[in-house]
Amino acid sequence: MTFSIVARDLKEQTWGIAVASKFPAVGAVVSWAQAGAGAVATQAFANTSFGPRGLEMMSAGLSAEETLARLLQNDPDRELRQVGLVDNNGRAASFTGQGCFHWADGVAGQGYAIQGNILKSGRVVPAMEKAFLKTKGNLPKRLHAALLAGDRAGGDKRGRQSAAMYVVKPNGGYGGFIDRWIDYRVDDHHDPVVRLGELLDLHWLYFGKSPESERVTLEGKTLTQITKILTKQGYLKKGKNFRDAFNEFIGNENFEERSDPDAKWIDKPVLKYLTGKFGK
Repeated sequence: MTFSIVARDLKEQTWGIAVASKFPAVGAVVSWAQAGAGAVATQAFANTSFGPRGLEMMSAGLSAEETLARLLQNDPDRELRQVGLVDNNGRAASFTGQGCFHWADGVAGQGYAIQGNILKSGRVVPAMEKAFLKTKGNLPKRLHAALLAGDRAGGDKRGRQSAAMYVVKPNGGYGGFIDRWIDYRVDDHHDPVVRLGELLDLHWLYFGKSPESERVTLEGKTLTQITKILTKQGYLKKGKNFRDAFNEFIGNENFEERSDPDAKWIDKPVLKYLTGKFGK
């Protein structure tokens, strides 16, 4: 009842899964990943133990193919399972049991495995593979491109409901304490894959960083725009200087890492977002 892609970026040291389905909160069932081990998608009549067990095996050095074989070895319902795995070295494997509902199949290549069941047609998986291979950029961007291509090629033949993306990298989490880099879920939505893309755009806005060449100096027109926003939103009051008002505003909007009132700059994408939100 799901289509997914698991993949590995050797250069960035990232592993991830993107998945969509006519099923609520699909990301809570399908997606498993661990930096330095690999990623697992378990779906159809999903055996959720395949996630932690698969990661444990790959962490111990087993390949994706070896791990898949062990997971299925003593499973009496193996023909109802669909699984995709990619290991630490980018080796991938995909399995579709003969009992999975048509259309169901998958494909595996270097660094990725794509699979789906109850799909609109056999065009979905090839469309995902083509989009993943041709898209440039980081792993989350490529995963979403693949998921969107599958969705627009027909996706789950029953319709749309949820989508998710989970990507890990060493010390990739907030503050660098854990490996959970990207973890977004759209649990119930009329167009979940598109909404997932919007959430990713917000992620880059809040947690990204522009090169110095894209920093905008707080002077002239830009300073006037920000001053008007601060005044309109009640931050720049009598007796309060611009610096303190700006710091409070930026803190409330969670953009502390993308601006500096002392150095008098703000990242261009953040300025565009703030003027669009508050400047009208």
